[in-house]
Amino acid sequence: MPISNFDPGDTPGYIYERMADHIATRINAGELAPHKPLPAERRLAEEYGVSLGTARRATELLRERGLVVTLRSKGTFVADVRGEKKCYPPTGESTGQPESDPWGGEPPLIA
Repeated sequence: MPISNFDPGDTPGYIYERMADHIATRINAGELAPHKPLPAERRLAEEYGVSLGTARRATELLRERGLVVTLRSKGTFVADVRGEKKCYPPTGESTGQPESDPWGGEPPLIA
């Protein structure tokens, strides 16, 4: 089933979120296969008609959602999320416990 073209329209919200949702739909439909490279951010920006910064933020959001994995000097790849159970809350939810390092140090400061 082909995925519709990306159209940010006049819907309120951030374009990078809609772009990430569109790419996530492509991943879930199998158009972007697991373990295959995601197109480069410059190419995504051109394909979606957005700025490079918007494409980077969309890719970052996909990484936060666990849909892609970035390997330094290698690229960004589609994660294999089929049948995988996540051990952490979805983006935006909190466990109520502060993060700390595994050796019992203080939680990291987030600016």
